[in-house]
Parts: sequence; structure tokens; C-alpha cells
Amino acid sequence: MRLLPSGSSALLVELDGLDDVLALYAALAAAPPEGVLDIVPAARTVLLVVDPGRTTLAEVADTVRRTSPRADARSTGEVIELPVHYDGADLAECAELLGTDPDGLVRRHADAEWTVAFCGFAPGFGYLTQSGGSWDVPRRPTPRTKVPPGSVALAGEFSGVYPRESPGGWQLIGRTDVAVFDLDREPAALLRPGVRVRFVPA
Repeated sequence: MRLLPSGSSALLVELDGLDDVLALYAALAAAPPEGVLDIVPAARTVLLVVDPGRTTLAEVADTVRRTSPRADARSTGEVIELPVHYDGADLAECAELLGTDPDGLVRRHADAEWTVAFCGFAPGFGYLTQSGGSWDVPRRPTPRTKVPPGSVALAGEFSGVYPRESPGGWQLIGRTDVAVFDLDREPAALLRPGVRVRFVPA
């Protein structure tokens, strides 16, 4: 673990990998340090945004060092089920890349329990990982200019759901009719760090 100031009001915690991020984020989210306004996980880091009027970066750093990461981080979050029509344009190609057929890929994707490790790219886009999974799917060599909202996709070790129409280079394996991001809902984003996701063939 390496702790670095990020400007004058944030602390960046560098970690070895996603499991470490999930474990530390779960512990900090359950008991946020005094004066911390926001906790933002990423692929290898956790950023803590602080209120300088209430605490110092040094005090927050001390608290982080004393925090025991949660080993059960992947098994305690809220569970969301997303029905998926597995008819994506890249399903057959992805199956071949993973050494199986389309039915085998669907079973593997739907049998796994996924965890939102962090968010990014677009509001409501969660990067989902599977514990012990061996997913390794390359991005498309040429990104699409328009990916429909609700598209379920794979890239690298991650799965994700496009919250709105946007360009994208992930491999499309299916689609869901569930709006994963809706400003008229509280919370607007269904896929938040720590949330567990089960994909159910529709």
C-alpha cells in the first residue's frame, strides 16, 4: 500500500490489485474516516476526498493504515439480477476467443457472480469482475461509433453494461432492458462499487 497526496484535499491509496481495492473500499465505505467526503475506487487505487476544514491528509492516511481490509468484500454487497438477451453481435467471436461455443459462454457468464469494482467511462458504467475468473477478452480493434444502451459487453477481465448510447470498443455479447442509469431514480446508478450482479438469461 502506498499513500500519496492528490492536490491539497485528496489522498490516493495505491494497491496491488482489484481484490485489494475491493477489500479496502468495503472497509472504508462501511466506516468512512472523519472528514472524508467521498471514496472513489479504481482499478488499482482508492481516492479519498477530504474536507480540509475537518481533517488533514495526514490524519486520514493514519486511519487508512489502521483500517483492516474486508476479506468478504465480494460477498456482502447488495445483489442485483439483470435479465439478458444473449444475442450480441460479438457473442460467437468471443466464445471462440475463450475456447468455447456461444452456449458455453452464456452459461459461464450467467453462472458467475460479478462484483462492481469501480465506475467510469460514462455515468452509471460499472466495471464488473468475477472472483477467480479467467476472462481475457481483447477490445475490438476498431471501436463502434454507436453502442446501444443496455448492451452487455466484455473487455479484458471485465464485464459491463452500457448505460446509454455511446461509442465503445468492448465486445457485445447481449443486451438488457433494465435501465442501469436513470436520473429520475434514487440511486440513479444501479451498478455502484460493491454491488453484486447476476446475469440471468432472458
